[in-house]
Amino acid sequence: MRLTRRALRCFLCLALLALGLPAYADRQQDPELGKLLSQALSAEQCFEDKFEEQVWRAAMEPKLVKLVPDPHERAQILHHVYCEAQRLELPPGLIMAVIDVESRFDRWAVSSAGAVGLMQIMPFWPRQLGMTNQELVRIPQNIRMGCTILKFYLEREKGDYTRALARYNGSVGRRTYSDLVLVRLANRWHFQ
Repeated sequence: MRLTRRALRCFLCLALLALGLPAYADRQQDPELGKLLSQALSAEQCFEDKFEEQVWRAAMEPKLVKLVPDPHERAQILHHVYCEAQRLELPPGLIMAVIDVESRFDRWAVSSAGAVGLMQIMPFWPRQLGMTNQELVRIPQNIRMGCTILKFYLEREKGDYTRALARYNGSVGRRTYSDLVLVRLANRWHFQ
């Protein structure tokens, strides 16, 4: 039986999660952040302005089509990014830039540190929040968790994108990751 590339990646992702790889970004295990993630996951779905969302999708979809060929998956990503941006008052382009740098919009991505999904969420969070690791590859949950973490660090760093992004990535004191995200934001995902 021949496995498709996607099925193989899914299998590898789930196998790595099952192994319980050590989480190297354990600095993110802040109890306050855990409470926020729990609240975010139980929050209601957002009810945004459908017209504004259509404008957002029209601007972003052509940029995303080569990275996410599946139209249903692309629509889900765009909807949930827009929804979380509105809910948390985050720039939607910043979220797109983080996803681009973290996973290249591959919801099955697993980092060498064990982070999973579009926004590369560490696998200790599902265990702490009473979720299954499989939920990390689900678009709505992954984006909601990633955006909540990003907002937490933006508030902690008083709106300083460079420092907040470094915290998100676990690279405090280095600018490489932050600069990469900010360049992606400016060159590819900026939206007014």
